[in-house]
Amino acid sequence: MTDRPVVSIYTDGACSGNPGPGGWAAVLLFNGKAKEISGGKTQTTNNQMELSAAIEGLKALKFPCRVRLYSDSAYLINAFNNGWIKKWQGNGWRTAKKEAVENQDLWQELIAQIGIHDIEWIKVKGHADNEYNNRCDRLAVEAIPK
Repeated sequence: MTDRPVVSIYTDGACSGNPGPGGWAAVLLFNGKAKEISGGKTQTTNNQMELSAAIEGLKALKFPCRVRLYSDSAYLINAFNNGWIKKWQGNGWRTAKKEAVENQDLWQELIAQIGIHDIEWIKVKGHADNEYNNRCDRLAVEAIPK
């Protein structure tokens, strides 16, 4: 795993209303170059866009990588860093309150990407002084279908 290239991915999701039209964006950084990707949906939630940004960012990689994935979404980052994903899987995709986990299809798509890449999940403060997080926010807002 250590011979894999290291890529940084910044992600963000945005929604105009929740639910409502939404956008997602990712900025991929590798060897001093940046690649920006974004997209949107007419009816979605902010959490779905946060997950979509991470999924699409990882899917944009052409080979297995060591990834530092940065997001301002506690929902996304805590699911991995706090072990929620493993608990949900162990509970048959049920929360501690025995309710169905929301966005299970997106979580499972994200888990498939984790099987390809070695990922470090890093929480950043939203709307602060992080250049790439701010760029992702602008791209995600611009991607919201009008």
